[in-house]
Amino acid sequence: MDNQKLVNFLNQLLSNYFVMYVKLHRYHWFVQGRHFFQLHEKMEELYTRFAADSDDIAERILTIEGKPLATMSKYLKETTLNEANADDKEAEIIQQLIQDFTQIISEIKQAGIPLAEESNDEPTSDLLITLQGQLEKDIWMFKAYTAYE
Repeated sequence: MDNQKLVNFLNQLLSNYFVMYVKLHRYHWFVQGRHFFQLHEKMEELYTRFAADSDDIAERILTIEGKPLATMSKYLKETTLNEANADDKEAEIIQQLIQDFTQIISEIKQAGIPLAEESNDEPTSDLLITLQGQLEKDIWMFKAYTAYE
């Protein structure tokens, strides 16, 4: 398959999204602080979106004749992110999410989009650009949320 590098990238991205899905659940359950109610709700919104995005990524892999990873052990092997390590205080959670989202954006821009373009795969480029835009908006919102603390 001539697009194996792209499939490999998408599987790494899928792994990152599953790790984020679990991390966001953890934060949803254990967040503490003045903004508990807002952040509890926001984490649920995010993990719901990450679940849908994971499905889109896996289906794209299948569409381009790849095989998506589908076990936690493979996700943990392929992810470039760390599992949740904040102590569940809101400032640490938000800082960790900003770092993770920034890393995913960087990987999309530096590896994913160039691989999709190399394969003349506009639908994959479109998917990656959409994911990048969502993450950039999340970062902006988290930074605005914590601007005066």
